[in-house]
Amino acid sequence: MIVVDTNVIAYLFIPGSHSHAAQKLLRTDADWAAPLLWRSEFRNVLAAYLRQGDLALEQAFFLVKEAEFLMKDREYAIPSSKVLTLVNDSQCSAYDCEFVALAQDLNTKLITSDRKILKEFPKVAISLEHFAPRRS
Repeated sequence: MIVVDTNVIAYLFIPGSHSHAAQKLLRTDADWAAPLLWRSEFRNVLAAYLRQGDLALEQAFFLVKEAEFLMKDREYAIPSSKVLTLVNDSQCSAYDCEFVALAQDLNTKLITSDRKILKEFPKVAISLEHFAPRRS
């Protein structure tokens, strides 16, 4: 099991430069986990694509359904005390610290492309590109 941040989930479902790495990660370890927060963040990503005209509403419905299916039974509530402690000890947002806290609680790694998380939590966070390099 690995914890993935919302961007990794988005990379899997929305074609782009990191999609191959996200697909490779899924093939390597399909047991993904995330805090419940991922749903709101993913909806926000889809909202941006909708507003830019890069996705139709029906496509957004399909993508969110597929993502929710992937993450079913692998979503976790994170205690506020744990999140705030991590916030206090870092420069990361509370949102980011939810993912870090979950990885710590599950005694696993957090796969992310977020540079700040990678810098602040090097013992927990691994770069998506390091874990699943892009095609040459």
